[in-house]
Parts: sequence; C-alpha cells; structure tokens
Amino acid sequence: MHWLLSGPLSIEKLTVKIADLPASLQGKKLVQMSDFHYDGLRLSTAMLEKAIAVSNQAEPDLVLLTGDYVTTSPKPIHNLALHLKNLQSRAGIYAVLGNHDICYKHSRTEITTALNNIAIRVLWNEIAYPFGKELPLVGLAERYSREFNPIPVMNELDAATPRIVLSHNPDTAELLQAWRVDLQLSGHTHGGQIVIPGFGSGIVFYKKIVPKIPKKIRHRIPYLRSDFSFIRHWEWMQGLHQVGKNQLYVNRGLGTYLPGRLFCPPEVTIITLQSK
Repeated sequence: MHWLLSGPLSIEKLTVKIADLPASLQGKKLVQMSDFHYDGLRLSTAMLEKAIAVSNQAEPDLVLLTGDYVTTSPKPIHNLALHLKNLQSRAGIYAVLGNHDICYKHSRTEITTALNNIAIRVLWNEIAYPFGKELPLVGLAERYSREFNPIPVMNELDAATPRIVLSHNPDTAELLQAWRVDLQLSGHTHGGQIVIPGFGSGIVFYKKIVPKIPKKIRHRIPYLRSDFSFIRHWEWMQGLHQVGKNQLYVNRGLGTYLPGRLFCPPEVTIITLQSK
C-alpha cells in the first residue's frame, strides 16, 4: 500500500488502570499490533519493519497481536513470520486470530503453526499466564468461528482476579459484559479508515446517506455496494471505551484497504498498566 493511501505510522500511548493490580505488575508495558493484512498490497514491508522497530524500542514486557495477519490465502503468513520473528518482549509474544485468518479450510492451522514456530503463542479459547497467576491473559476464538464460545474459558477464572482478554472483533465486548474484563484488546475495524475532522467516522455518514441512494445506482459504484454489516458497534471503532464495567481498546491496525485512510493512520499501541 502506497504511503499516500496508508498515511504515516502513528504511535499511540496510553495508561490503563486496573483494579487489584499487584504492585509487582505496576508499570508493566504492553505493545499491541493488529490487522496486518500482509499480502503484498495492503501493508508495505517498510511500514511493517517500522512498526516492529517501534515495538522493540519501547522495550515491552509483553507483545500482543490481535489478528488478521493475511487477507485471503494463508500463504503470506510465512513471509510475515520472517519479520515478526524480530519482535522482542520480556514475557513473550501472544496472539489471537481474526476472521481473515480462517478464510480457507487449512488457514487456521497454517497460520497458527507459522506463528508458533517463531515463538508467538496463538491462543484459541485459552488462558496463558505470562505474568503469573495474578494477571491471566485470555485469548478467544475468532467471533465468526463455530468455536467462538467464551463461556467455558471465562468461567475458569475467579471473578476477583484481574485479566486481559484478546478478541479480534470488538463486538464481543457486548457479550463479555457478563464477566470481569479489565482490558479487552481488539482490532478488526481499521478505525473506520476514513475520519472527517470535527464529525467523526465517514462510516457513520455512509450508513446514513447510502441507503437513500437508489439501489440501481448504488450497485454500479464499487464502494457503495457494502453495508459494512461485518460489525455492529461502530461507536467502538477505535480507541479506549468503557463497556459497562469493562474496558475495551480497539487498535486501528497496520494494513489498509482501498480507497485508503484519511485522518485515521495505522498504529502501534503502547499501553502502560497502573493500579486503580
């Protein structure tokens, strides 16, 4: 993707407060990256290498990847892995899969194996303990997978225990209100890609205006064919949100679809944990 269509890389830094966070975990630093779509078109190698360099310069305690490493075929994961193996983290690198990572019959297996082979642990309805039992890390199956079922894995944890949840699709935050989620990290939306300063996401205007255009005209124009029904909660399309008692952060991703990004740059997120 040409930089004019993608925009420059943005480094987002935020502090997230977690109740009952042990003193030993105060100040721990997380890096999140999402939605690579590394297929030779939607993310340049230069942008990818810069994102990895930014992550390493932050000297994170934990690196978290929230899905969509490829777009259709799983084959590009092998080239992506050659770059991702350069990521550095004190307590490891963990990942979940996105909807594009399960497109084909063997996509999930091929992508999971490629990431595991470079010491990136892929979680699929699993709990990991990179910081010990005091702050579990939950990785959920992709929302559109038949295996998406947070009930068993979330019920394994004591309600008094703080936890971080990785889930590619931010819509899952609605369902996850049934449990304690101190921080959910998601991607999927690309931040809406087009943002109108002072008004917000272009998607909001799109959804209001396009239905008024006759279908005969709409179906002849490529970018007017989609209803963007792949997500319900566009109000959560980027940034930090309070969802009931839980916190959700949505990363804008690194990859870019046509027609490109406008005031919605690709991002690497650096998160510092603090006690509430």
